[in-house]
Amino acid sequence: MDNGSETLISYALEGDLALIGLNRPAKRNAVSDRVVEALHTAVERAQQEAKAAVIFGEGVHFCAGLDLAEHMEKPLIGAVMGSRRWHRIFDGIERGGIPFVVALQGAVVGGGFELAAACHIRVADKTAFFGLPEGQRGIFVGGGGSVRIARLIGSQRMGDMMLTGRTVAPDQMEVWGGVSYVVPEGEALEKAKVLARQAASNAPMSNYAIINALPRIRDMSSEDGLFVESLMSSLTSATPEAEERLRAFLEKRTARLKAPDSE
Repeated sequence: MDNGSETLISYALEGDLALIGLNRPAKRNAVSDRVVEALHTAVERAQQEAKAAVIFGEGVHFCAGLDLAEHMEKPLIGAVMGSRRWHRIFDGIERGGIPFVVALQGAVVGGGFELAAACHIRVADKTAFFGLPEGQRGIFVGGGGSVRIARLIGSQRMGDMMLTGRTVAPDQMEVWGGVSYVVPEGEALEKAKVLARQAASNAPMSNYAIINALPRIRDMSSEDGLFVESLMSSLTSATPEAEERLRAFLEKRTARLKAPDSE
């Protein structure tokens, strides 16, 4: 990353994990085209160097959404092309080569919510609040939220948030399906790292199948989805790593699953 990108996005490796931070805390980590391009560089790097990644926001807030000052200066065609670029970059997270876990605190608003929705696992602490104020701003979501967020929480709930400007607490968002885990204040990043390390320990082919096949199967008819499931099941099972992991389980060299509350 060039020096300009480094001021917008932080990047570090911790073993098999890439840590990618939105680094505009004074701007509540508002996202602009430059931020998204810097994020793209970091995401591409992570997919070369790591087995899983964590995206987080530096400071009090994860991301307060679109940088409106930049957005207002765009001509109409520039806004359309910029939105399509965001789509491609966020798609590279959702359907890339490694799992992405996102740690959320404070504002998770507009484009910040759209970015979070592109990740595979969402962890929110108790300070997080979710909002889609596009209706009040006279605009519409442009970073893929009409597809990703609507599929997470339902188009009616998303429409409610956009029409009324309501904000939603993390516990309610968990009930709706917008986040996977809710943790105490200040613990989202550490929990995200734990989950990312668990994902990084999986067979890479299994992870690739999970993050790439599932969203495509969701978009297929039931019969087409079941056919693709059979193909992916066979392909992943045929790898040497799968054979070794299955043998280790049968020989009781790996632990069995336990009930959630068991020691």
